Amino acid sequence: MDMNWSPDDAAFRDEVRAFLDEKLTPELRAAGTLRTSVYSDHEASMEWQAILHERGWAAPAWPVQYGGCDWSQSQHYIFSRESILAGAPSLSPMGIRMVSHAIMAFGTDEQKNFFLPGILDGSVFFCQGYSEPESGSDLASLSMAAVDDGDDLVVTGSKIWTTHASEANWIFCLVRTSRQERKQQGITFVLIDMNSPGIEVQNLVFASGEQVQAQVFFDGVRVPKKNVLGTIDDGWTVAKYLLVFERGGGAAAPALQVMAEQLGRDAASVTAPNGGPLSEDPAFAAKLTDLQVRAKILEVLEYRALAAMSSGKDPGSIASMLKILGTELSQEITTLSLEAAGPHGRVFQPHATKPGGPIFQYTPPTDGYVSGEPWQAVAPLHYFNDRAGSIYAGSNEIQRNILAKATLGL
Repeated sequence: MDMNWSPDDAAFRDEVRAFLDEKLTPELRAAGTLRTSVYSDHEASMEWQAILHERGWAAPAWPVQYGGCDWSQSQHYIFSRESILAGAPSLSPMGIRMVSHAIMAFGTDEQKNFFLPGILDGSVFFCQGYSEPESGSDLASLSMAAVDDGDDLVVTGSKIWTTHASEANWIFCLVRTSRQERKQQGITFVLIDMNSPGIEVQNLVFASGEQVQAQVFFDGVRVPKKNVLGTIDDGWTVAKYLLVFERGGGAAAPALQVMAEQLGRDAASVTAPNGGPLSEDPAFAAKLTDLQVRAKILEVLEYRALAAMSSGKDPGSIASMLKILGTELSQEITTLSLEAAGPHGRVFQPHATKPGGPIFQYTPPTDGYVSGEPWQAVAPLHYFNDRAGSIYAGSNEIQRNILAKATLGL
């Protein structure tokens, strides 16, 4: 890849940098820089989405007719990279990156006209109702029932590991509407108002004190049939389409490249066993260089998926490949970051600025332990949070099975 930008690309990069310099407050930068997972502080994320929406940049990968940007692939890359370098908070992916594409592909005009503008301006905020206590990677085994009752479906059951359920006002769910020969049949994709009677949200508390996920209980919740996406009993088709965007719909490579570059700079401040900077230790440098090369390869593969999605096409099984490569590379970067943090990295420190809130601002420990730099304290939390990357959105073992069948014909 030629990294010498064209004059137009260089001008766009300068435009993005000027925008970020003007709009990113210190609080927003802290929310982006010190996050410990793919999610930034919710309030900061929504504040940043409103700023991007005002500029028309909230969902640049959407087709232009729905509010996306008519950008080249290099412009998408520049925007992602510059945003991460500047410390911009991440936006919640459930609406903008995931269900929106399913609505565009399978939704009625009424659904598109209501949900898509709301997702862009933040008035419609989705969470995802897929996993159940007995159905994780084997998602088709789900059992949350939806019984036909005139103009409504009556939904009873529960979903778990539901990120941002406490903040969301809508949830997209897979529900069981019939039992058929194959478990993938008889599943329906529905959009449910979280303010509906019969819904209860119970937060799940992480060991770090964060409360990002929840279990959601549905007790006789009435869902109008007009909120079915696609057709009744054929929700698996919609779900498979959405999962392509969940697994490979974002640009992970720029973030991973920035993480690796920042790790190199951080490691320069750490003393290696030989007395020099850790960044110059041959063993450490070799591992870091390998990760940087793999991040560049991932970037090229992501370009292919981005080109397809920008034109409204399904990128296909490459999404499974991107999911595997991206999550495993991220895990290796956070593992190396934990190695660099050394004894200064401590897991359970009081970083949250509000009860149950995610990492937002570094607070040095006051219990007598030796404290390091902020990145050293955040490194363990990021490391542990990242272990889930190869499990969520379909475990990487499942993704390898998909590739074996769809690409290799096995």
